[in-house]
Amino acid sequence: MKLPISWLKDYIDLDGLSVEEIARKLTLAGLEVDEIKYAGLPMPTYKDGERHEFKTSGIGWDRDKIVVAEIREVNPHPNADRLTLLDLYDGEKSQVVLTGAPNIFHLKGTGKLSKPIKVAYAKEGTTLYDGHADGLMLTTLKRAKIRGVDSYSMVASEKELGISEEHEGIIILGDDAPVGMPLVDYMGDAVLDIGILPNMARNANVIGVARELSALTGRPLKKPTLEFDAEGQSVEELVSVEITEPELNPRFVLGLIRDVKIKPSPYQIQRRLRLAGIRPINNIVDATNYAMIDLGEPLHAFDYDVLKERAGNKNVKIITRSAKEGEQLTTLDGNKRQLTLSNVLVCDEKGALSLAGVMGGAESEVYDASKEVLDATSPKVQSDEMQRGKASVRGVSTANILLEGAAWNFINIRKTAKQHNLPSEASFRFSRGVHPALAEQGVRRGLQLMAKWSGGKVAPGLVDEYPLKPEDPTITVTPKDVKRLIGIDLTAPEIAELLTHLEFECTVDVGNDFVQAKTPPHRLDIGEGIVGIADVIEEVARSYGYDRIPETRMADALPPQIGNPVHEWEEHVRDILVDLGLQEVVNYRLTSPERESRLVSYKEYVTLANPIAPERRVMRRSLLASVLESAEKNARAESISMFEIGSIFLPVKNDPSTRSGQGLPNEPRKLAIVMTGLRNATAWDVKDSSPLDFFDMKGRIELLLSELRNTNVSYIATDSVSYLHPGKAAEIKVGGQTVGVLGELHPLTKEKYEFGDAPIVVAEFDLDTLRKMNPTYGIVPVADVPPVLEDIAVIVDESVPAERIANLIKQTGGKTVSNVRLFDVYRDEKIGAGKKSLAYSLTYQSDKTMTDAEAAAIRTKIVKRLEYEVGAKLRS
Repeated sequence: MKLPISWLKDYIDLDGLSVEEIARKLTLAGLEVDEIKYAGLPMPTYKDGERHEFKTSGIGWDRDKIVVAEIREVNPHPNADRLTLLDLYDGEKSQVVLTGAPNIFHLKGTGKLSKPIKVAYAKEGTTLYDGHADGLMLTTLKRAKIRGVDSYSMVASEKELGISEEHEGIIILGDDAPVGMPLVDYMGDAVLDIGILPNMARNANVIGVARELSALTGRPLKKPTLEFDAEGQSVEELVSVEITEPELNPRFVLGLIRDVKIKPSPYQIQRRLRLAGIRPINNIVDATNYAMIDLGEPLHAFDYDVLKERAGNKNVKIITRSAKEGEQLTTLDGNKRQLTLSNVLVCDEKGALSLAGVMGGAESEVYDASKEVLDATSPKVQSDEMQRGKASVRGVSTANILLEGAAWNFINIRKTAKQHNLPSEASFRFSRGVHPALAEQGVRRGLQLMAKWSGGKVAPGLVDEYPLKPEDPTITVTPKDVKRLIGIDLTAPEIAELLTHLEFECTVDVGNDFVQAKTPPHRLDIGEGIVGIADVIEEVARSYGYDRIPETRMADALPPQIGNPVHEWEEHVRDILVDLGLQEVVNYRLTSPERESRLVSYKEYVTLANPIAPERRVMRRSLLASVLESAEKNARAESISMFEIGSIFLPVKNDPSTRSGQGLPNEPRKLAIVMTGLRNATAWDVKDSSPLDFFDMKGRIELLLSELRNTNVSYIATDSVSYLHPGKAAEIKVGGQTVGVLGELHPLTKEKYEFGDAPIVVAEFDLDTLRKMNPTYGIVPVADVPPVLEDIAVIVDESVPAERIANLIKQTGGKTVSNVRLFDVYRDEKIGAGKKSLAYSLTYQSDKTMTDAEAAAIRTKIVKRLEYEVGAKLRS
């Protein structure tokens, strides 16, 4: 929100406070000032090495060179039809000033002006912005001849003074501007660009920020008086209101003003609105915008005569209701909008008039016969063509105004504004919550300004339909609560004083040492119960000053430190895999069935009600599919070894406690590993590197399970996994229970991804099952006698698994064979077709020193067993 300092000064005395001090106080109180833009007030100066606290831009006006002046006559230029020469008095002497401003061109050659025009005059040597350059470029006024006439000074536009981008005409000041006064004293300003967070929505207005400064500085808050004269027939006799859904529209207020004259607003009002980021339109529309920025209540002005005509010249009835599916409304930007059941409309008995809280309708807009206009809910950023809206054909300017102020459901307004892509100043406030109590204040302020600027006559009374009044919570706070939560010692009266500055109604019970604080009727952010206590104590801290709260150690006892065994175990798995050379990846848990179907297809998913994108509309059911996507994106890498630990989401049906009938999903934990590429990195001393294969993956899994202290691990060939290559896939079992699978990706599955020629080796574990294996941490004493080491090689059929040979060796050797390790696999025609040679390293360990004969006897027994069981032959 952009807030001019001059506007703020209407409600609080800021004498003695610099702009930077004001910005600092607001920032420390939770209203962070993102930028300070100077429009006349002196820019801050910093010595070398001093830090700029805030982003700063703009220009300061030289007191001696930029002053208020008056134009007494507009004369023609002797050598240029589009230029004029001004007879101007600057408070000291008369000047001849050259200008091409179009907004005074019509006065050329009319002689002495009966009423001089007050302007902003920049003398020779003044530094200001170039009004004709793109962007903001500083220039210095120098004497020059233009078409034969000396030019050394100028009358300034708003762009040249850094007020706005407007440069089509010069600034025409109000009659109250004293000639010769430094312009900075008359209207010098600075603008605070404040970031309004959702919990600070109550301060998206001048009064709200002034209230905060009042609490922070102890200076009194000067609220505007909402009094005005009223005459004629009461509005209650002419208009009625029907609210069909109070939960969407808790309050609706209407006021009426007659015989308005539509014309430009006073210049000071236009300037303030421009500094606040709102384009001035005319006195009626500007009044609704001004009241909104002033108090925080968005208003909407209807042409009362149009509504009267639509009602057949009978009394007007305003109805608020939900839109019908497919209903249409042409809004002020000229667009015909298709409405849905979730949209709320302001209607009369004939049909829709406006999109509640977002934008008005074109048919009942306020109309200036000389210029197309917008209302207070016009979007922040639109082209001039869009802003002018659909041209009115009424031909006569609006004379009677029906002014609306209402309260709307903030969630509904937020959804509606997003649905129709209509960000506006009104929807910005309504979508964050505006207290219903502000509706009446806003209408009264709007009527007051309209009467003042247009000469209209306000009808007595208001139509006020208020079916759903919010309860303003009353919270009990004790000094002990304050001490415990923010660490400062305050008495109950001191707490009450701090809260009273923020307009809480406080009652102090000295005997029982507590404060009862009633929430003021402009706030919707104070909760009840323990939440309310925290909310109120936060207000105490803000009013006291965050920067004044001392740093203290935690006073409460620390909670018992309880570990998270599941998390700690998974972190251990991560550490092991990283030590094995794998890189962890973390993928989105949101995906689409089409993305996962490349690996495996599922019929049912956990589906999101409001997905961020079509490709992220369901929760994943395969972790391996996610890791394969990551590997695919990095497929150009020479070698890829990555893993992910995460949840998958299995849908649960038939839950009557939920609206959709779908319960919370099951979320088993999984581990997925993908490896592909070269086994060894390319280097000058590496001629050829073979690709990673099934056994590289199996080796790493063996090391992983070994580090996890799992024993009795086996790998059983399987063809049951559709996405794995037959003959190159295995189930991983621990203690006879399946904990995962590994293998090479099936060629048909691989074709669906953009990988190279190297095989893709994958593995997937059920971590919940693996974690429950409860491995033992056995202790084996160091042997007193040396072991006997021996190697044997046996020739077996290609179909015989190496693991079976190892198991037979262990069974036959018994406790004497303490270790069996496969160290070589050899295939050659010399040993026979369909045969392979498996070489094992054996370790014999006994409780006494073994002789060669004893070792030979064990070896002979093993060879005979292998020959009997699998037809193995000892290789010489």
